[in-house]
Amino acid sequence: MAYWQLVILGKLQLAALILLPLQVPCLLIFGDSLSYNGNNNNLATTAKSNYQPYGIDFPKGQPTGRFTNGRNLLDFNAEELGFHEDSILPYAKATVGSDEKVLKGVNYASGAAGILNESGRTRGDRIPAMDDQQLTNHQKTVSRIINKLGKKNATQLLNKCIYSVAIGRH
Repeated sequence: MAYWQLVILGKLQLAALILLPLQVPCLLIFGDSLSYNGNNNNLATTAKSNYQPYGIDFPKGQPTGRFTNGRNLLDFNAEELGFHEDSILPYAKATVGSDEKVLKGVNYASGAAGILNESGRTRGDRIPAMDDQQLTNHQKTVSRIINKLGKKNATQLLNKCIYSVAIGRH
């Protein structure tokens, strides 16, 4: 299957859109509420969005844990790369038995994660990015991929993945 990447070239007023072939087997996402898709749903935190009206424009109108009324920016990016709707699992749902889906990517982002370790603490539990919790979760995923594919094949796969980091200061 061929994947495509949308590239914008030139100055903003003279942008040209070009579709370039891109072979991307997986998307790995780190960050905060900008790219979050449900990792906080089962945490003791006020930084949740798994209730109405969140998700009203998502298919079936169901809240998903995204801090939007539908898809977020990373969902649109994933779609442009050829991934199907909801194919990038939140880490919280990347359980044993979902190894095939994990090979397509995992979202480690957490609402209220922030760029500083202290960011979001007043909101309750979250999965911080800068104190390595999201990276620790990624290492656990890498270990699963190595167990499934072997070290050489896992390394080849992970070297072709896109790693996205979108985080701000809350």
